[in-house]
Amino acid sequence: MFARPDLQSRLILATCAFGAEVLHLGWEFSHGGVPAHHLLNNPELPAISNWWGLLVVPLLVWFLVGRIQRRAATLVQTGSRERFRTLVRVRFGVAFVWAGALALAFSFGHPAVSWIFFGAFGTAILAGAWRAEYVLGFALGMTFSFGAVLPVLVASVIAACAFVVHLLVGAVLRLVRGGRARGAALP
Repeated sequence: MFARPDLQSRLILATCAFGAEVLHLGWEFSHGGVPAHHLLNNPELPAISNWWGLLVVPLLVWFLVGRIQRRAATLVQTGSRERFRTLVRVRFGVAFVWAGALALAFSFGHPAVSWIFFGAFGTAILAGAWRAEYVLGFALGMTFSFGAVLPVLVASVIAACAFVVHLLVGAVLRLVRGGRARGAALP
């Protein structure tokens, strides 16, 4: 049917994500209406309707699964591909569970919300959470409670902050190593 199995799996996953979002919105619609969520939970800021999930969730899955597949295509050895697939699944699962814990804590008004949220920033720096599987897992984990747009924004901000810190630390380490190498070469 498709020339490339990667394209087929992306299409299947995006279609499943669309179907799950239709079921989610159907459930919300039949239980009091589809809500809208204010940015930063502040009523003075604009509200974003959960209806946007019909567009955002499938596009997010399509785009990020494509990024994961491109990274997998660079692996040459079969053993490393299997290890990569396992790592992707674990990373996705951890991010999904973390986001689900954040969503549950927020929904029940638990005081651990701020610890879980800011802990995501610290953990993202250590775990390298700018990777697509982390962003996808985190965004999908919060979608049921917050719609689709806000989790994508939050996951993107966390990933961007982690990536910037990664770049800055790498630049500093290169400068330190370069200084040591020049200092060692002098008599």
